[in-house]
Amino acid sequence: MKGFSALLLATCCTAMMAQAHAADLPTSVGKGEGDLNVVAWEGYADDAWVKPFEQQSGCKVHRKYVGSSDEMVALTRMGGGKGFDVVSASGDAALRLIFGKNVQPVNMSLIPAYADLMPELKEPSFNTVKGVHYGVSYEWGPNVLIWNTKTITTAPTSWSVIYDKEHTGVITVPDNPIQIADAALYLSHTKPELGITDPYELTQPQMDAVVALLKEQRPLVKKYWALASDEVDLFKSGDAQVGAAWPYQANTLRAANVPVQDTIPTEGATGWADTWMISTHAEHPNCAYLWINHVMTPKVQAQQALSFGETPANTKACAEMDAMQPGSCKQYHADASAAYFSTIKFWKTPVKQCGNGQNNCLDYAAWQRAWQQVKQ
Repeated sequence: MKGFSALLLATCCTAMMAQAHAADLPTSVGKGEGDLNVVAWEGYADDAWVKPFEQQSGCKVHRKYVGSSDEMVALTRMGGGKGFDVVSASGDAALRLIFGKNVQPVNMSLIPAYADLMPELKEPSFNTVKGVHYGVSYEWGPNVLIWNTKTITTAPTSWSVIYDKEHTGVITVPDNPIQIADAALYLSHTKPELGITDPYELTQPQMDAVVALLKEQRPLVKKYWALASDEVDLFKSGDAQVGAAWPYQANTLRAANVPVQDTIPTEGATGWADTWMISTHAEHPNCAYLWINHVMTPKVQAQQALSFGETPANTKACAEMDAMQPGSCKQYHADASAAYFSTIKFWKTPVKQCGNGQNNCLDYAAWQRAWQQVKQ
């Protein structure tokens, strides 16, 4: 991370841009090499679409799941980045991988579904740099508030519930520095005098206020969860009754007959938009392209969306979703307008440049240090 900020602040990334020249991109997808090493969020490489892919491509999928973007970045950099082929990076990891030269430019002409992506996800700033694509936008969604409806009978409408001493010992939130943004978003509404306009652009005084809130929350937390399955287990056992989650956990728990509900509180929500990216040192590049093409098809996009509780990037997935689960396209906002998309504060890597033109915001390394202070 030490070199990340300097790289991100650089005005000219000559070496990186040279790497991205069209002449360096593959011009066709050949036969699969037989294996594919995948680093992904839990639930992103389900047998429902992995098995058909293996049969069609001849590429055996080897999965490694992670519980945070920090873990994802660390795992993809392990061994010089030679241990993986593709990774499902979220917005708070993608730029780190790009500027760390851990992922390679992608030839979008070899991804047929690219033409059908929603416009906002064709060239987002978290996976496209100076017009060069370093991945393909996959799925997106909000971070939600979840609670046990038997123990919390009045549905909460504010994030304040996870900072409330009334729920001491039954709260769970992600073990992730980007969780700071959730607290910052909450404070932007409850303490407007702090002047927080973007939860990912925090000055030192603003960060101090956020850390103070999170330190107050610390003794109330039963456990900070790493993997999504960790939170599922906490709710199943009754050790947790309220917390911050992804729709995936809520869907999984309801399928297991655990009485939970989830919502986006009145203060709004942060969210993620994930990208499939290919390792700079991919040993199975053909399988990597074959995989991305497979998971970007409307059917798989719909399967993934309904399984995880998120929204597909491929606009043609709507019909598939409704065929599998009537009404799900609208339920997951797959047909929503650009206005809805813009209401979610999507994860992005914090950097020193603030949106107001100042350079006094804290970069991701500072966020990591702040998160460790919270957990001490």
